[in-house]
Amino acid sequence: MSPTARSFLATMISLALYGPALAFANADSADTPCPDSEARCIPPSEQTQDVNNAPIRVVADRAEAQSNEKAIYSGNVEVTQGHRKMTADTATLRDPERIVTAQGDVVFNDGQMMVTSDYLQANLDTEDTTLNNAQYKMLCTPGRGEAKRVFKNGTTFYEMEDGTFTTCPDEDKSWRFSASKIEKEEDSLFADLYHPKFEVMNVPVFYLPYLRVPVEDGRLTGFLYPSVSWSDRDGVELETPFYWNIHPQLDATITPKYMSERGVQLNTNIRYLAPFGYGSLYSEYLPDDQLNPELDERWGFNWKHSGVQGHWRYEADYSKVSDIAYFQNIDSDVGKREDNTLLQTGEISYRGLDWNSTVRVRDFQALTENTSVYRLMPQLDLNYYAPQTLGWADISLPAQLSVFASDDPNKPEATRTHLAPTLSIPFTRPWFSATAEASMLYTHYDQRFDNASPDAESTAKLSKSVERKIPTLRLHSGLVLERNFWAMGRNFSQTLEPQVQYLYIKDVNQSDIYNPVNYNGGGYDTARLQTDYYGLFRGNQFSSIDFINPANQLTYGATTRFYDSGYKERFNLSFGQIYYFDRSSDDDVDAFDYSAWALEGEANFNDNFFVRGSMQYDSNLSELQFGNAIAEYRQSGFYAQTSYRYVAQDYIVSTLPNRDISKLTDDGLSQAGIVTGFPLWNGLSFKGQYWRDLTQDVMLENQFSLTYRSDCWVIGLSYNEYLLSRSNINSDPEYDNNVTLSFSLLGLGAQSGFNFSTDSGNALGYRDPFALKN
Repeated sequence: MSPTARSFLATMISLALYGPALAFANADSADTPCPDSEARCIPPSEQTQDVNNAPIRVVADRAEAQSNEKAIYSGNVEVTQGHRKMTADTATLRDPERIVTAQGDVVFNDGQMMVTSDYLQANLDTEDTTLNNAQYKMLCTPGRGEAKRVFKNGTTFYEMEDGTFTTCPDEDKSWRFSASKIEKEEDSLFADLYHPKFEVMNVPVFYLPYLRVPVEDGRLTGFLYPSVSWSDRDGVELETPFYWNIHPQLDATITPKYMSERGVQLNTNIRYLAPFGYGSLYSEYLPDDQLNPELDERWGFNWKHSGVQGHWRYEADYSKVSDIAYFQNIDSDVGKREDNTLLQTGEISYRGLDWNSTVRVRDFQALTENTSVYRLMPQLDLNYYAPQTLGWADISLPAQLSVFASDDPNKPEATRTHLAPTLSIPFTRPWFSATAEASMLYTHYDQRFDNASPDAESTAKLSKSVERKIPTLRLHSGLVLERNFWAMGRNFSQTLEPQVQYLYIKDVNQSDIYNPVNYNGGGYDTARLQTDYYGLFRGNQFSSIDFINPANQLTYGATTRFYDSGYKERFNLSFGQIYYFDRSSDDDVDAFDYSAWALEGEANFNDNFFVRGSMQYDSNLSELQFGNAIAEYRQSGFYAQTSYRYVAQDYIVSTLPNRDISKLTDDGLSQAGIVTGFPLWNGLSFKGQYWRDLTQDVMLENQFSLTYRSDCWVIGLSYNEYLLSRSNINSDPEYDNNVTLSFSLLGLGAQSGFNFSTDSGNALGYRDPFALKN
């Protein structure tokens, strides 16, 4: 429930009732009327500071006073105190009883809420206050309601008879909450509701004899709002969350989830706050999956922790599921359908002034058959920095010790020690930058064959003990040129940012190390990175250090940017290429002196039409290696985005040598899709997406939804069909589909009413890939 919904009782009674009583207690007539204030939200920044001590002004058509008996104000009575204002037809203050009575169209407005009533009575000594036939309306957030009688017993107790609340606008009777009596203690964070009901069009549809709810910021053990949905796969789904406030630093949400086609699943989320950090433990347990009875019980688990204590930092993320098909069959908050592995890692870091260290352990749960990954047991990072040594050079000394373990009998295990002392000389000006960097990469491997035989064909060249020393040199410089010009009746600015880099990495024999170049699928934690424009200027083409690619090359490229008169970037284009000085053909008979061209660019036309694209074109072979493009138009509530990506078959094979790509595609990757959304009529809107593999002529996903949104509720109907699996290109694709009907109340938070949810499977969905918005 939102803060507005939780606190409307306390806000209404304390501000709407106590405010008028305080005004009459200090009233003093004034000759000049106060300007009328509209029923609008007054944010805290505009509110009067210390409003209770602000001067009081009373204006009325007539004022009549009898000494020591009473004072009567009548005719357009108006009382103001700071940003508070109350109006009434008549108001009376009786002495010595000190009782205030206001009658006839009583209206109170404090900028956060407006309350109307036909009768108010308050005792200024005891602060007992009564309102009859009260109606209230929130001004800053949705919310309104009424009560037959509101009573405040001094400063200790509040009571409301026949009270209601809804976020619907005036005259809209779509839904509301009502209760025959509502009580609240002054110092309590909670209110007691007797005979609460949920009504639709004034017809009760849900009833409880008693309910206790938080009306201020606080937590209370009890049931949260249920959620109901339906899908073709799981059937009717009903969730009834139970919140357990165990301790101020510990709570739990326990959610039984009924699925008519599967059974009952129990989801538990425990959150904690401790001196060493905060975290959560989340679990899902399905004792009997009726759709997959052969799998017996199914479960998922995730533990996350993060904390900082002085120089220390702690991180943990551990996930595990009962079987590799878990995400294919069950909607889960542990992971996603497209996940191939689940991360299981923990680390402790210490950060000093000029050094830091980290100890981590890492494992993965593979979610595909015949897949094994290395465990880090453990890895130690130690980094030392000495910036501006002698005032002109930076020195760094990264060091790493890694222990790799595996249960795969075809893979070796290893202990790897790596040092990379580096000297860097930077030179920077607003229009020019240059860096000279030299390093010595030293790596020692202790490779073990406890599970794998050293005479096995796949690891025959491996050595038990390997030392590798590789010197590197990198010289990089960049320039920024700028000009102004006039085009299409407007002023523009253009920059040209050329950069050039020389990179030397000594070529050494690395075949006695288990790496991804010399061994199919090799590498303890190393894989080849995809090349793009910025990747041309990387020192290493791989994600880690099991293989350091040799280099004697010159990389050159440039970026040009166009800005309008408001200095908003409207267009950019980057392009670059590598020239190899002495590229050997021993490893690649088709080696060329030039790499493929890498290009990428983006355009923003009038903040409505966006285009982004990138490609890698090999001019030596006159063929496109890969490319992608996205175009989008958006205007008001309408958007349409179309995208396309292409990857050549040879490029896939070269970057994934351990995968049999021929089972998945016979001519590379060529996929296109469209995502759109737009309003139809009077609150009804449409969203849809369609993705297709053009090479294999297979639909990847088709999804659409219709949503009707009013001011206080929303209902949606969605359909999703997506590719579930396909063993090879000669087999028929297997699809899954679902239909979801959902309903939600607006203004009460995500956990209110019947929660709006969609079972989108592996929906790719809309994403915003554009950067030119400044």
